[in-house]
Amino acid sequence: MHPTRTVDLEFHPDRDDLGTNKKLRDGLSVALQIGRTLWVANDESTSLERLSLVGGKGRSGNYRYGREHRQFPLGDYLRLPAGLADDPADLEEVDVEGLAFDNGYLWLVGSHSLKRKSPDVGDDAKAASKQLAEVRADGNRYLLARIPVVDEDGMCSLAKEAKEKGKKRHAAQLGGDAKGNELTQALKQDKHLGPFLSIPGKDNGFDIEGLAVVGKRIFLGLRGPVLRGWAVVLEVELKQDKKQASTLRLQPIGPKQRLYRKHFLQLGGLGIRDMCVQGQDLLILAGPSMALDGPTTVFRWPGGTAPKGECVVPADGLERVLDIPHGRGVDHAEGMTLFSAEGGPARALLVVYDSASVERQLGDSAVAADVFRLH
Repeated sequence: MHPTRTVDLEFHPDRDDLGTNKKLRDGLSVALQIGRTLWVANDESTSLERLSLVGGKGRSGNYRYGREHRQFPLGDYLRLPAGLADDPADLEEVDVEGLAFDNGYLWLVGSHSLKRKSPDVGDDAKAASKQLAEVRADGNRYLLARIPVVDEDGMCSLAKEAKEKGKKRHAAQLGGDAKGNELTQALKQDKHLGPFLSIPGKDNGFDIEGLAVVGKRIFLGLRGPVLRGWAVVLEVELKQDKKQASTLRLQPIGPKQRLYRKHFLQLGGLGIRDMCVQGQDLLILAGPSMALDGPTTVFRWPGGTAPKGECVVPADGLERVLDIPHGRGVDHAEGMTLFSAEGGPARALLVVYDSASVERQLGDSAVAADVFRLH
């Protein structure tokens, strides 16, 4: 399906450069609309970007976001597991792969994945083999957190602490460190997922790339592993630590008081690249678990926000909503959000892309996102 509209995302030129020969616009991994504000992030950064609706049409299409582009360093609100660095170039990426909004909080999740070194162009066989044997963890990827959303001069903003009606809300994150957190610790003995924690994400290893939040229910969509064609959604419940407001703890919700539930979805061999909530349903952006161009498809899991126990959902239990075009080596759909520019009910999806094609790039620091109508 071709997009019905496009949206220009205009980043401030002084904030578009990541300092790694890559720009923010080149690799957007998430998108989240809250009112007239659009939140996005690059998976190689350690910040969230706030864009606001601008009047008038954009260069590529129907809408423009970018007024007062502001960058929110996550280290200002949360304790980054691997800490801060004196040189920004040495700061380990968070690899933000999921955003959600619920009950006054913006939720975010890092990939929790390992990465394998890629050979450089021109490497001989010995050098390439050595590069491919190198596996490492970026500690900041082990982040599952929430940050209070507040109004700031009529604009959506973030705060480390907020007080509303006498009740305090705190930025908080799941307990852990640069080697993992309570979730990865709980999964180590899992018969399905435990063996994949030591495998890099792009090798069909453990890799979180979707997040949806509905009240106490937190859903984490896994890009990998895909098990014999079945994708996995983890469901967890978090509670603020009684002694430390900045820390969240996993609560027992699974069989035999396990700290998670597992749901298996038959997505035809695809992994989960993003998720969002529509009513009682979960919309799932599905794509390859490994480094392939496509296919990319949006599925609907009817009633997916309130499953009764653990689920195994066959293909005929899912609705195929739309197929998203992709390029060859470019324009890989990574993030999506329910979208409404007019402020009414959201009846469309806005999709952002990694490896933005030259055709999608606008000027020096803007990029075009796509809007697809939902039926």
